[in-house]
Amino acid sequence: MKPRTAKAKTPTKAVKKTAKKTSAKPVLLSGGNPQIAKGYGEAPVKAYIAAMPGWKRDVGRRLDAIIVRTVPGVRKAVKWNSPFYGVKDENEGWFLSFHCFTKYVKVTFFRGASLRPPPSGTSKYEEVRYLDVYEDQLDEAQFAAWVKQASKLPGERM
Repeated sequence: MKPRTAKAKTPTKAVKKTAKKTSAKPVLLSGGNPQIAKGYGEAPVKAYIAAMPGWKRDVGRRLDAIIVRTVPGVRKAVKWNSPFYGVKDENEGWFLSFHCFTKYVKVTFFRGASLRPPPSGTSKYEEVRYLDVYEDQLDEAQFAAWVKQASKLPGERM
């Protein structure tokens, strides 16, 4: 009688993994806020604004244009899925950010309590003030005045 030998296992074929097709559109998080990778400079902020849904995209373009016009050489970044704006010197910190919510775009002035008149939206942080921008309700002159004031105040380091 022949001794039994273990049958050699046939090597398994490698399963081809199909590459996921990447969507040209970024993921929209809660409230329609675009998920954009952290980055510094113009490109990530443009990507964020381009990904803002519906009428909010126009608001984002208007906010960005007013900020750029009011603060020449403004520094930009996307952090925590929101555009941030600061003065030229990175040691000065950030003076403003905005974020998409379901029914509005929330602008955050990090030293908003020092603005005159201060934006109406209060925060649990004493210095922070918010401006909620609804469709077709941006007072551009008032926003520009706040941006000008905010850019001259000490920024928030993040």
